[in-house]
Amino acid sequence: MPKIIENLREKLLAEAKDQIERNGYENTTIRSIASACGVGTGTVYNYFASKDVLIASFMVDDWQGCLAKMKAFPAFDRRAFLENISRCLKEFIEAHASLFYDRSAIGSFSAGYQERHGMLRGQIAGVLEPVCGDDRFLAEFAAESLLCWTIEQKDFDEQYRMLSRLFAHQ
Repeated sequence: MPKIIENLREKLLAEAKDQIERNGYENTTIRSIASACGVGTGTVYNYFASKDVLIASFMVDDWQGCLAKMKAFPAFDRRAFLENISRCLKEFIEAHASLFYDRSAIGSFSAGYQERHGMLRGQIAGVLEPVCGDDRFLAEFAAESLLCWTIEQKDFDEQYRMLSRLFAHQ
């Protein structure tokens, strides 16, 4: 009878996240994740079709939490609202720095980059709508700016000065 490991999916996700942080994208393998969790590689493939699907799974879970936090921020003070959004993005990017700034990870994920980036931008734009009104272009542009500037590690004061120029034309 096969052994049953409770919450195996969650354990695999946590182990993959930990190994990527410690060893980087290239040195993390399905075999190393399986071994650390005490299961065979085939068992991991029962849950995830590939290492990239496994990584995407924990990133999506983390992104959903980040997005929920951003949606909960009050928008009555534009600066505070945007600063909270920027802080959430920064926390997400820092939590996954080993993927955002790792050349082998970037190379592996580059095929679907534009589609995923557009999806993130659209979700962030949806969160920004309370401070952008009905101007979807402004929301998309501000979302793209926040996302790129946060990845570039610009501090919020600099981001806000540039965003203020966008909102001045509103």
